[in-house]
Amino acid sequence: MGLEIRTWIDLTLNTMKIFTISGLGADKRVFQYLTLEHELIHVDWIEPKEKEPIADYAKRLVGKYQIDNELDYGIMGVSFGGLIATEISKLTKPKFTILISSIETKSELPWFMRLAGKLRLVNFVPKAMLLPPNSIASFMFGTSKKELLGAILKDSDLRFTKWAIGELLRWKNHSKLKNLIKICGMNDKLLPPKGKNSILIENGEHFMIVDRAKEISSILNEKLRFYSD
Repeated sequence: MGLEIRTWIDLTLNTMKIFTISGLGADKRVFQYLTLEHELIHVDWIEPKEKEPIADYAKRLVGKYQIDNELDYGIMGVSFGGLIATEISKLTKPKFTILISSIETKSELPWFMRLAGKLRLVNFVPKAMLLPPNSIASFMFGTSKKELLGAILKDSDLRFTKWAIGELLRWKNHSKLKNLIKICGMNDKLLPPKGKNSILIENGEHFMIVDRAKEISSILNEKLRFYSD
């Protein structure tokens, strides 16, 4: 058997499925720049029920994608998708959970977001105001790929966005995850890194899964070899 064939077989045997969950209002386009050694299966958003708690929403995603039927798999969430990834990981048994530009527990939310959640301020914000101008969005997300960000925001479902922001601000999770890989940008304006368990990307901002994809891919491929051996 030739070296190339043996290498291909080894890679195939060690490949795992990673269910990916994008950020608030985003879609699988944010994952297209990653070059991972594993199969990515994107979890599309489903329509939330009225006043549906985030844990119930995550349970419905598990059922739709039969996530708990897989033997070896991981969960990856970006930004708000990290909250969903955390809730799914609490319901299932992934080999690892990856959070990028996200948080693990309620205590990692900025104080003003926790206050806004207590006051339920999002209930008084018209849906039309949830879509910021491209210039403001580009600054807050910290990206040079303004066209991609603008296209993603333009395609956002504002009803879903309002629900998701409400669940983000009111998130109550205090549970720590096993086998967590958390990557945060040091310059993230939306969800600044907190905790000692983060891998920090110097000058990384909230949209770094796109802007720093090569660096993030390298980190993940190295970390995930531990789980695929």
